[in-house]
Amino acid sequence: MAKKGYWIARLSIHDQAAYDAYRDRNGAVFAAHGGRFLVRGGPFEVAFGDARKHNVVLEFPSYEAAKTCFHSEAYQAISKDLKRGAEVDLIIIEGYDGA
Repeated sequence: MAKKGYWIARLSIHDQAAYDAYRDRNGAVFAAHGGRFLVRGGPFEVAFGDARKHNVVLEFPSYEAAKTCFHSEAYQAISKDLKRGAEVDLIIIEGYDGA
């Protein structure tokens, strides 16, 4: 069974309209690749290091699905609004299924 894949994003939004345009369209793109939000904002506490104001975690059925979504034409088209609207740190990572 394939390990799940995740996107972990930290954002600092500087153009709310551009970010809203991205946010309003990203759910359909993620769903087309089996993605779902685990974290989409919400309160948080900085335990170590630096943080951005917004945090997002998405889960995909596999690491390959997570990468395929990012590289898809549909995501690349909407990511232009994200890049215009926010400074973003994004990693795509394979999940851990051990003990």
